[in-house]
Amino acid sequence: MTEADRGAPTSTAHPRRERTSLALLELLVATDRHGSISAAARALGVSQPSASAGMRRLERHLDLELVTRSTRGARLTETGRATATWAREVIDASDRFETSAAALREAPSARIRLAASLTIAEYLAPRWLATLAAPRAAGGMTGPEDPTPAPDVELLVRNSRTVMELVLADEADLGFIESSTMRRGLRSRTLARDELLVVVAPTHPWASRRRRTATVDELLGGGLVVRERGSGTRETLEKSLLATGARLPEHLPYLGSTASLKTAVQYGGAVAVLSRLTVADDLARGSLVQVDVPGLDLTRRLRMIWKDGTELTAAARRIAAVATAR
Repeated sequence: MTEADRGAPTSTAHPRRERTSLALLELLVATDRHGSISAAARALGVSQPSASAGMRRLERHLDLELVTRSTRGARLTETGRATATWAREVIDASDRFETSAAALREAPSARIRLAASLTIAEYLAPRWLATLAAPRAAGGMTGPEDPTPAPDVELLVRNSRTVMELVLADEADLGFIESSTMRRGLRSRTLARDELLVVVAPTHPWASRRRRTATVDELLGGGLVVRERGSGTRETLEKSLLATGARLPEHLPYLGSTASLKTAVQYGGAVAVLSRLTVADDLARGSLVQVDVPGLDLTRRLRMIWKDGTELTAAARRIAAVATAR
């Protein structure tokens, strides 16, 4: 067999689909947000015929019926609305990528490896990296201008347990965790206070309750989905439940990302416990609804950690100053 034969795909391999255009996903999200294709076209600054043609291209590409068309106009189908929610996650991730890339565009003066839990990595770290790219990063918004180029940052996204292991093994200079417990050999500093919220879809029976409350027993038996073991979000929930004398059931569905948990809630009728940082926009849009569980304290600290006895480099101190700035 030749090298070409070995490198060729077999007859059972599935060809990779071409990636969906971000511009078409933005059109879908704008249509969902503004209620119609014409309104989306105005918001995006394109012509209505171009927007309509773009939506048809997206439907053909995904092989999904996203829009119902009639003489009174076009509106998204249930499939279209679900797809728009997922598309919004892609757009947000792309925005975070562009922000992070902008922060690293200057020639680096030093290299540093950070490790952060999912919530911090997605919702706080991009802001820090963007601040580092600004001229006044070292001294804050009112401090003296720092001509030193921003450090070359590598960000590892792991759960809180793994972040601590990476810092202890000298595989990360700084770590950022959501866990309430900390391994021996580490030092920490509180960055912010966070709160976990119980959230359901607007169509969930709990959302129609007058006070929008549920008991701990209802939470545990009401279709709860959680993060994997080692996640700071899961640990906070487990400790809060123990304080009430309750425990998570042995066998619960667990998912590895915030986006997947939110999708399970919005379209699967599940219940999730997520950081306020991650659901603030969803609550404002009404795509998720907060439910209070009296007696369950879901507050926590977000912390920066480093190895005890280790002297931080100048680049690490610079990032620490940005992360801990109020």
